[in-house]
Amino acid sequence: APTQVLPMKITSINVNGIRAAARKGLFEWLAREAPDVVCIQELKAQEHQLQDPVFRPAGYHAYFHCALRPGYSGVAIYSKREPDEVICGLGAGWEDVDAEGRYLEARFGNLSIVSLYVHSGSSGEERQALKFDFMDRFLPRLRELKASGRDYVICGDWNIAHKEIDLKNWRGNQKNSGFLPEERAWLDRLFGEEGFIDAFRLVNQEAEQYTWWSNRGQAWAKNVGWRIDYHVITPGLRERVLNAAIYKEERFSDHAPLTLEYDYPFYAG
Repeated sequence: APTQVLPMKITSINVNGIRAAARKGLFEWLAREAPDVVCIQELKAQEHQLQDPVFRPAGYHAYFHCALRPGYSGVAIYSKREPDEVICGLGAGWEDVDAEGRYLEARFGNLSIVSLYVHSGSSGEERQALKFDFMDRFLPRLRELKASGRDYVICGDWNIAHKEIDLKNWRGNQKNSGFLPEERAWLDRLFGEEGFIDAFRLVNQEAEQYTWWSNRGQAWAKNVGWRIDYHVITPGLRERVLNAAIYKEERFSDHAPLTLEYDYPFYAG
């Protein structure tokens, strides 16, 4: 009998501090959920602060790309399969971005899985300018990744809600970072002429599918949320997306874990 190929399960979550998320039960949940790969954003920790076994869960290879500034940003990837290669940061010409620990790529055969943390512009005009600068520079890089012929799953907090359906109060947020016309047009282009795909929307077109809730007011209780966390995939994976789930039974941070399953032979090499 042919061996059954299990779906590849990838979870992405902005933990808003991995040590805080650990205290809230993140790693117990991951042990139960058992994704093949976990992409984490906003570690808010240095690697020397992550030596405790809780941050090195059994059965996973752990990789971290921390910000130089303590208690800030940073991304990680946990993988059951050992990657062929791990690319830490975007490299030459990206020193400003890499200093903030925003890009980590693990390669498995022809598949690349990325943990990405795009800048937030909500703290003021200066950070929004940095976000726009990153977006301008990152689009050509994304084009290169797609042209490489590799399959890409770029997981993470992109800090932009794409369409009106993707946030509760879209009317009141059109002048706010994360739903600016320029940001939305950038995603239009990414998911349009550039050919990348918002994997979640292939399998779920419903409203009120949020992944982040402000800590202000009663946002979580009233489900006044935003969908700003994504799995962005290259076209070759379009037919391989099986399902998507946003986990909301427990709260590990102000973001919810986003898990997608792919019909992809992850362990076959």
